[in-house]
Amino acid sequence: MLLLLLLLLPNIVSQGQSAKCATNHPVHVPHEWYEPGDLVIGAMASHIYYIVRMVSFKKHPSQHFIDAPLVLTKFYQQILALVFAVDEINENPSTLPNVSLGFHIYDSYYDSKMTYRNTLDLLFKSHHFVPNYRCGIQKNVIGVIGGLSSDTSWCMANVLGLFKIPQPLNKRDKTKQYILCGIYIPSSLCMFTVSLHKRMFPPSQSKKLLTSGSSQISYGSFEPAINYGTKFPSFYRMVPNEDLQYQGIIQLLLHFRWKWVGLITPANEAGERFLQTIEPMLFKNGICSAFTERVKPNIHYNSNLLEMVDIKIKLPSFTTSKANAILLHGGSRFSIWLANAFIVMEFTQLLFPQKKSHEGKVWITTTQIDFILYSLQKKFNFNIRILHGAISFAIHSKEIHNFKDFLQRIYPHWTETDGFIQDFWEDAFSCSLSNSTLSATMCTGEEMLESLPAPFFEMSMTGHSYSVYNAVYALAHALNSMHLAGAIRKRRDAKGELSPQYVDPWQLHSFLQRISFNNSAGDEIALNEYGELAAGFDITNLVTFPNKSYVRVKVGSLDPQAPPGKELSINEDRIKWHRRFTKVPPLSLCNANCHPGHGKKKKEGEKFCCYDCDPCPEGMISNEKDMETCISCPADQYPNSGQDLCIPKIPNFLAFDETLAIVSTSSVLLFSMITILVLSIFIKHRNTAIVKANNQSLTYGLLISLLLCFLSSLLFIGKPNMVTCLLRQTAFGIVFSVALSSILAKTILVVLAFMATKPGSNMRKWVGKELAYSIVFSCSIVQVGICVLWLATSPPFPDVDMHSMPEEIIFLCNEGSVSMFYCVLGYMGFLATISFTVAFLARKLPDTFNEAKFITFSMLVFCSVWLSFIPTYLSTRGKYMVAVEIFSIFASGAGLLACIFTPKCYIIVVRPDLNNREQLTQRKV
Repeated sequence: MLLLLLLLLPNIVSQGQSAKCATNHPVHVPHEWYEPGDLVIGAMASHIYYIVRMVSFKKHPSQHFIDAPLVLTKFYQQILALVFAVDEINENPSTLPNVSLGFHIYDSYYDSKMTYRNTLDLLFKSHHFVPNYRCGIQKNVIGVIGGLSSDTSWCMANVLGLFKIPQPLNKRDKTKQYILCGIYIPSSLCMFTVSLHKRMFPPSQSKKLLTSGSSQISYGSFEPAINYGTKFPSFYRMVPNEDLQYQGIIQLLLHFRWKWVGLITPANEAGERFLQTIEPMLFKNGICSAFTERVKPNIHYNSNLLEMVDIKIKLPSFTTSKANAILLHGGSRFSIWLANAFIVMEFTQLLFPQKKSHEGKVWITTTQIDFILYSLQKKFNFNIRILHGAISFAIHSKEIHNFKDFLQRIYPHWTETDGFIQDFWEDAFSCSLSNSTLSATMCTGEEMLESLPAPFFEMSMTGHSYSVYNAVYALAHALNSMHLAGAIRKRRDAKGELSPQYVDPWQLHSFLQRISFNNSAGDEIALNEYGELAAGFDITNLVTFPNKSYVRVKVGSLDPQAPPGKELSINEDRIKWHRRFTKVPPLSLCNANCHPGHGKKKKEGEKFCCYDCDPCPEGMISNEKDMETCISCPADQYPNSGQDLCIPKIPNFLAFDETLAIVSTSSVLLFSMITILVLSIFIKHRNTAIVKANNQSLTYGLLISLLLCFLSSLLFIGKPNMVTCLLRQTAFGIVFSVALSSILAKTILVVLAFMATKPGSNMRKWVGKELAYSIVFSCSIVQVGICVLWLATSPPFPDVDMHSMPEEIIFLCNEGSVSMFYCVLGYMGFLATISFTVAFLARKLPDTFNEAKFITFSMLVFCSVWLSFIPTYLSTRGKYMVAVEIFSIFASGAGLLACIFTPKCYIIVVRPDLNNREQLTQRKV
């Protein structure tokens, strides 16, 4: 039978419009507000919360209401915002000329069953509830505004999306209109019906059909799945994109450096989607969730009170967590769970005073949560000051001109059709408008809304009311665009008379999709490609007072037009923090911040936000609190003792004003004067026997080279430059080679002279100045060649060493080629070794003035000095390395001067009587 009905469905003609509807008795709807008009705007408010019994299937659902509604008084403003906007439009003939707007408002009661039922009422009710049956044309619903939460919006979209009326585009098309009338089809069967209809109409014919249905504009839902895609193409949202809110949450946490955050969400699909979105973003930005609590805020009437409120007798996670920042995500009724959690917390502390809880928290709430705190405080009597300092993301709003004056004109009997005002008025003013409640104070009717505390009912327009106001105007501007396009027409009703105006709801979609206008507050209202409001958010701070009232203070904003990463702007000076915080802004970390001089070390088995603080390794610093890792100082700086600051390194070179340099310079002058003195003595006594006997030319050359050796040490003092670097080692190497060559020549001449005295020796012809000069020249020219090759290939140059000494920068001469430097030293050592060997072999020759023994000792001193120089030179750095070389020059030069010339000077100056030829002849052996 059902299959037959479905097959015949396309042939049902529109005569059902004039059929009479049977009366039934559905679930009673206690609140409704209907004002007729040419065109009607439907609305689904969320103003009243009923505690509904669990369905028992033993009694008709109409008997299951508990007649004790929880009135969320501040949400009554959202209903009044819609009425105010409709009145403004009707009073302004330029907005909708010759068209009057009406409205039909229901309440969702925060219950899916009632939401489905009331949405059907908006579409089909005239005098009786007949679902799926449009009885006449008593009201033309062009669009529906609602709901406040994602759950409510989803339920409404499920119903509004089902009732699509195919209509032919071509008037010659014989495809007839049809309407579903008189039968109730469940959702699953409706989907089957649509599928079957697609099979019955070929694709070529289906393209000629348009689907009509009422547009839905949500004023509080951020449910992306409703309109991302094609399932509900007629769903629009007068709220911004939720991705912007997620970005704002992350930027807020990063701004205050809150890295340890608690997450509390409802245990539903929206809560899971929130966690799936926010947790990867937290991880990416180095933020950890201290705990994640999924709660069930639904309240169902039950004999067991604890089961009714869905809360167990235990401290909620946030009371025992060290996290000071708690992120709340959920609908407005989520505040009911929060109130119960606070009551449980206070009750537990009374029973177990030793069990400490962390009361001081920063509550970060998303836009979906609008604190209904005054009502909760009145019903549950919890301490509102726990929420002092909460930071909330709110829908952007501005004051609308004349809205406050409109609110001041509201009184209990201002209109007969307002089905919400009685419960609101009685709850708001704690009085009764009827005689049914004898114990209650009777309302005078002269009470004023402006006398209510601001948290109970706000006279300034809230964010959600602002969205409702803009949603009404969006529909009106879309209708005006339709009017200008000629799409609004008159239509015959059931009696054959022309109705004033008629609009096919599906026609509104194309105009809503490109809607853009400026409202009376000056804000631009436009929808993006996803049907969302192209706008930002306000950041508000909840400030509570001892009299249990509170105000919301705007402290920042979230601007989608700002550069990426800069969307959030916040004024910290305006924020009032919880009074328990001793430091503001408060910290929210797994453990205390690491002090400067310490770095983080991850704790095994815990989240990455939990760490130990270890001192920085040597040579590294951390100059800020809670740095992830220690950093190295620049090459020209070094860490201080606390490893929290980099200090410029001290230049290290042997400056002329240093004590070591002064001592060295004085030594140079002293040894130079001694050398000059010895030279002058030898020149003065050049005709004496001892001077002549030791080859005075070689003696003069040796003394001059020793003088230059002492003076060459001055090149090692002062800051290195190009000239001193080029001359240091080369000049020192050459002059010392000349000195050693002179000594070698002297030693060889002594040996040859002794050998020439033997009878029949041919050595006499080799004894002479020519041999001495040849030895000096040939030995010296080799060192000169080595130095020239050095300078030509890899010359020394000024350099800095920033790494050898942690606290100093060494200014030095880079040798260019270390091998060439050691070649110079090696050749000097070779000459010294030859001289030492020859002198050692000739030390016992029978000659009164034989120098061989003195040369042997001097070469022993020379070799000892330079052999000890090499390890000492390599083990020192900076100016001390230079000082070692200077000392070696002094020691070796002074050793040569003292060992060779002291005995001769003694004879010349002290014992001149021995300095004659006779004494020389007498002493010969």
